[in-house]
Amino acid sequence: QVQLVESGGGLVQAGGSLRLSCAVSGSIFSIYAMGWYRQASGKGREFVAVVSSDGSSSSTADSVKGRFTISRDNANRTVFLQMNSLKPEDTAVYYCAADLSSRMVLLGRGVYWGRGTQVTVSS
Repeated sequence: QVQLVESGGGLVQAGGSLRLSCAVSGSIFSIYAMGWYRQASGKGREFVAVVSSDGSSSSTADSVKGRFTISRDNANRTVFLQMNSLKPEDTAVYYCAADLSSRMVLLGRGVYWGRGTQVTVSS
């Protein structure tokens, strides 16, 4: 069983930055692809970014491309989401996701989920 715990959310002004972290326990971290999703109030869960198990490849959604960067530290069992140039429309609960397959993380199917961390961007 894999446990994921997100941290780093908060309130920030538009144009600011935040760095989210997701600590993973319960299994061998380095074999899992990791990703981030977000869910704004009243909307469905939206893919944000995914990184492969070894960190060699990653992908981000068009809505955050050039502003958000996903990375991972396998030694410390943590995945990060660096968010720059934040906009009010980035306001959402951000969730960490894990699966053995990057494709499954990209699809958001059958993956392990964290409980989320709130990010609020004020205008």
